[in-house]
Parts: sequence; structure tokens; C-alpha cells
Amino acid sequence: MSLQQIFIFLAAYKYFFLFPAVVVEGPIITIIAGFLSSLGHLNLFIAYVLIVVGDIVGDAVYYAFGYYGRRGLIERWGRFLGVTIERIQRLEKHFAMHSGKTLIIGKLSHAVGGVVLVAAGIAKVPFWKFTWYNFISSLPKSLILLLIGFYFGQAYRQIDKYFGYATLSIFIAAVLAVSVYFFVKKFKNNIT
Repeated sequence: MSLQQIFIFLAAYKYFFLFPAVVVEGPIITIIAGFLSSLGHLNLFIAYVLIVVGDIVGDAVYYAFGYYGRRGLIERWGRFLGVTIERIQRLEKHFAMHSGKTLIIGKLSHAVGGVVLVAAGIAKVPFWKFTWYNFISSLPKSLILLLIGFYFGQAYRQIDKYFGYATLSIFIAAVLAVSVYFFVKKFKNNIT
């Protein structure tokens, strides 16, 4: 669905389209909702509440994929992707020690957000904790994106383009950081 079609559906069906659209694709929908609020088509407060709730529901879908997919997909087919039981155990340890920081950083960085949400499910982070950290992260993120749309909404195409560039840049930086980490760790292990 193109941005123009999303814009038309959102303007026509308002809140009935807003909630499921945010569950599927939150950030650009939030910006468009902010723009439509500035034109008087949506109530800013109602849009904000639906966006936050929709964002949390979308996060829960990622979490459920990791949580319920762990046994069937990861443990069975993960070895072909380099995902072993030992790595899952390290992931569980990481989330046990740093679940709040990891979830907040993952939520605020759009590029790796989905991966972090699935990883939290795989690590079996308690759902209440997962939901809490995503909720407190979603409040400012959704508000900022909504206000960007409210004040700069006419430029939603440019915002979407730059958002895509930013997402790609963050993803590449994360891959490089993880690669460097494992390279240094392997190098240190070879020295000792």
C-alpha cells in the first residue's frame, strides 16, 4: 500500500484504520496521524492513545513470535542460522541482567527494534516486564513522531525517505558494532 493510499484510508476511516495501521507500520502512520490532527481530521489525544496501544500490540506480536517460535523454529532450525542453545542461554543471561536497557534502546532505535523484541521473546523475558519497558519507551517516541507530523506533516514523503535512510544507517552501524565485538572477542580468545 502506498503512502497516498494510507493517507486516504486514514483520512476516510480515521481511528478504525489508525489502530491496525499502527500495529503493522507505526512510525510513518504516526507522522501521518499527526499531520491529519493538524488539519482537524483526527483528535490529537485520541490518536496518541491509539498509537501507543497499537505500538504495544505490535511489539507483543514480535515478542510472541520469539516466545512461541523458540521451540518450533529456533531450537529446530536455528543451527542453520548459527543460533545454538548456548547462544540462546547467553541471550537469556543478557536479558536477565540488562532487559530494561536493551528493550528501551531497541524500541527507540527503529532499525534493530524488531530483532530486540523477538530476542526478548526467545529469552522468555516476563511479559509484564517486556510490556512495561515498551510502554515507557513508546510514550515519548510516539509523542515525538506525532508532533513531527503535526508541525511538519506536509513533508511526510521526505520524512519517510530520511527515516528509511536513518533506519538503514542504524542497522549497518549495529551490524558493524556486533561484528567488531565478535572479532575482538575471538582475537582475545586466540591470544590467551
